[in-house]
Amino acid sequence: MPEIQLGAHTIRSHGLKVARSHMHDWLILILLVVIEVILNVIEPFHRFVGKEMLTDLSYPLQTNTIPFWSVPLIAILLPIVVILVYYFIRQDVYDLHHAILGLLFSVLITAVITDAIKDAVGRPRPDFFWRCFPNGKGVFDTRTTDVLCTGDKSVIKEGHKSFPSGHTSWSFAGLSFLSWYLSGKIRAFDRKGHVAKLCIVFLPILLAALVGVSRVDDYWHHWQDVFAGGVIGATVASFCYLQFFPPPYDIDGWGPHAYFEMLAESRNGIQSSTTGINHLSMGVTELQSIHVESHLGMDTSVVYTRDTSPILDGLNSGRRN
Repeated sequence: MPEIQLGAHTIRSHGLKVARSHMHDWLILILLVVIEVILNVIEPFHRFVGKEMLTDLSYPLQTNTIPFWSVPLIAILLPIVVILVYYFIRQDVYDLHHAILGLLFSVLITAVITDAIKDAVGRPRPDFFWRCFPNGKGVFDTRTTDVLCTGDKSVIKEGHKSFPSGHTSWSFAGLSFLSWYLSGKIRAFDRKGHVAKLCIVFLPILLAALVGVSRVDDYWHHWQDVFAGGVIGATVASFCYLQFFPPPYDIDGWGPHAYFEMLAESRNGIQSSTTGINHLSMGVTELQSIHVESHLGMDTSVVYTRDTSPILDGLNSGRRN
C-alpha cells in the first residue's frame, strides 16, 4: 500500500467526490425517514385486552426519565461528536463520511424495524390501564369484556406500542455502532491484552443499557420489550458497521474499506504511470543507439534489444578513447 498521508483527503479536497459516489445511499436514507414518519402516523394494532388481563397493566402512568427528544442526542449526536473529533485529528474524509453514513443507516434501519413491529404487535404498555381509563373507572364490552377506553386517543395509541422498546433499540443502534468504531480506532483487539481499551469500548454499551433500564423503571415497557429492542439495535449496528469498516481485529480495522480501495487505486495508477515512463525512456535510448551505430559506420540492420543503455555507454567510452 502507498504510504498513508495525514490530511491528504479532507472535506474540502475530496468531500464532494466521496458524497457523490454514495448519492444513492443518501437517497435511501431519505426514504427510510419517510417510512419512519408513516409508521408513526398509522394506528397500531389494538390487541384484545380483557378485564382479567389488566392486573399486569395497571402500573402508574409516569413521565419519561429519558425524554423522547433526548434519544437522538444519545444515539446520533454523541457518536457524531466522537467521529468529528477523530476527523479533526486525522482529517480523513473517507472515515468521516462512511462513519456518519453507517451510523445513520444503523439508527434509521433500527427505527423502521422497531416501529413496524410495534404497529404490527400492538402490545399494551405496563401503564395501559391508566392510559385507557385516566379516571380510574374501567369500562368493558358486555359481550367480549374488551376494554372501552375513555382516555385521550393519542395517549391510548401510544399505549399500544410497548413491544419492542424504541428508546432501547435506538440507543443500542447508535451506541453499539460507536463501540465498534472506537474498538477499531484504539485497536482494542491488537492481542496485547490492554483491558483499559475494553473499558472504553463498553462505555457506550453501558449507557445504552441504562437507557433500557429506565424504560422498565418508568413502567413504559416490559423487560421483554427492552431486551428485544437491545438485540435489534445491536444486531443492525453490527451489520452496518461491517458494511463500511473491516472488523476491529483486522490489521486494517482502523479505517473504512473505501479508504484502502482508494489507496490501492492510487498505487495502481502510479505503477501504470511509471511503466509508461519507462517504456518512453527505452524508446529514446534505442533511438540514441541507432544514431551512434550509424555514426560509426556500422550496419544499421542490427537487432536492438530493450536493454541498450550499457551498449550505449560502451560505444561512448570507445569514442572517447
